[in-house]
Amino acid sequence: MRVLIQRVKKASVTIEGEIFSEINQGLLIFLGIEAGDNQEDINWLTGKIARLRIFSDENDAMNLSVQDVNGDCLVVSQFTLHANTKKGNRPSFINAAKSEIATPLYEKFVLQLENEINKKVNTGCFGAMMDVALVNDGPVTIWIDSKIRE
Repeated sequence: MRVLIQRVKKASVTIEGEIFSEINQGLLIFLGIEAGDNQEDINWLTGKIARLRIFSDENDAMNLSVQDVNGDCLVVSQFTLHANTKKGNRPSFINAAKSEIATPLYEKFVLQLENEINKKVNTGCFGAMMDVALVNDGPVTIWIDSKIRE
């Protein structure tokens, strides 16, 4: 399971010209799911995200978590995070989980993140063509893979 996290001043998801979901200060989380991912990956990643200290404190040092700043979270499914570009110029997405596996894991991820941050988590629409807009704060962008755990 992979996430690309962006610290944002605001972010939104638009589907067919209508705003589907939006947040103010917080985290925009792109989530990619592999076939072998499970509840252990969800638990580890959501805990890491909830405690990740990437917001500035009064001394302008990254010392605060999304919970500390009462920030929002927006989770968007993104199978392309599992693109394999080893051969040729056309990415392969063979490692990305199929919808029947990814959808329930995505939903569990969102619920677990809500439990971790004690706050409603906004989402995109799984499998939909989405326009994602954001104002990156910093910019701060973090990539985390539950299989690597660096």
